[in-house]
Amino acid sequence: MSANSPEPLRRVDVVLLKAGRTKIRYEAGLLTDDGNRVTVRAPWAGEGVRDFGFVRFEPGDVFTEHYWRDRWYAVKEVRSSDGTLKGWYCDITRPATLDGAELAVEDLDLDLWVSADGTEVLRLDEDEFEESGLRERDPAAASAATTALDELETLAHTPQWPPSS
Repeated sequence: MSANSPEPLRRVDVVLLKAGRTKIRYEAGLLTDDGNRVTVRAPWAGEGVRDFGFVRFEPGDVFTEHYWRDRWYAVKEVRSSDGTLKGWYCDITRPATLDGAELAVEDLDLDLWVSADGTEVLRLDEDEFEESGLRERDPAAASAATTALDELETLAHTPQWPPSS
């Protein structure tokens, strides 16, 4: 490569697991890995449009996703195809692992949405979490998940939002 050519991004497969099965797998560009936080960027990996009522994910949207090896969540900045910030979708997950070119996280059902202007902070899927049986199967993980959701919700109401380190 010439000195004026940007280095191509290393590609990784992001694998979102749920109850031990692959929920979704998609390719992303690895932006950074500081040994704890892994940041990737990828286009919307879902099929078609997903309208949640408070936000629409659609083809052309770009997700900059932050995963931690020591935290029970992932924070995904969502931008439209023209670069307009839509907000942040946060998955409550077990800490991430990066093994070669595979970044894996286990979704624990709880989610948080923070609007672009920060005025709307929504806790999502608490009913799915309760129905998942995690509290009975793995009480420590269930406790870590609910603590992570509480921490993210609190952080979303501060000037330190979004978490960057």
